[in-house]
Amino acid sequence: MNDNARHITRDMLPEPTLRRLPWYLAYVKMLDSKHEEYVSSTQIAKRLNVDASQIAKDLSFLNIKGKTRIGYEVHPLTKALNEFLGFKHRHNAFLIGAGSLGSALMRDLGLMQYGLNIVAAFDINPDIVGKNVGDIPIYDFAELPARQRSSGVAIAVIAVPSQNAQEVANTLIESNIKAIWNFTPYRIKVPRNVVLQNTSIYSDLAIMYNRMEASANNNILRK
Repeated sequence: MNDNARHITRDMLPEPTLRRLPWYLAYVKMLDSKHEEYVSSTQIAKRLNVDASQIAKDLSFLNIKGKTRIGYEVHPLTKALNEFLGFKHRHNAFLIGAGSLGSALMRDLGLMQYGLNIVAAFDINPDIVGKNVGDIPIYDFAELPARQRSSGVAIAVIAVPSQNAQEVANTLIESNIKAIWNFTPYRIKVPRNVVLQNTSIYSDLAIMYNRMEASANNNILRK
């Protein structure tokens, strides 16, 4: 796939497809580690509970096509997904908020496997500023603009209290951060030239609790 085709594909890729691609990658990486040579869309579908035709359509956005009655070559598929999703390359990032959630993210070695390299954390708590979590230093948040200029880091992860989220985001934007991964439930506002990804574990908990309650009520009604 040439660079032009890759650029067009990224522009046209539907978000639901982009969210499914890491599922496929995790599964084929496991097969690759077992030295499996081929995998069919039907095999992936049974394991991930995604329709086989949807899998074939998703992979077609990457110009990846399987062989009739054989399927996809596992190793090339793994490499292609890794490359397309950006997991193959290292993306340096700052973490804002070194509390319990932030510290957990700094200790998450899995993030490195998917290309995210947290090089520094920032906080306003004098009890933790100046310390390290593993090999990651924690600096005073006031130092962020200068450290961004010297390092060129373009990604920031926000794990601060909700009431501080927008103020922190404003500072990040002014400091030339180009992408923000927001772990707070507050929906911050950013200009169009800044990429924003929201990940609220609290929203996911609310959905899970709600579905549990609905399932329990349905079971009661059936009795």
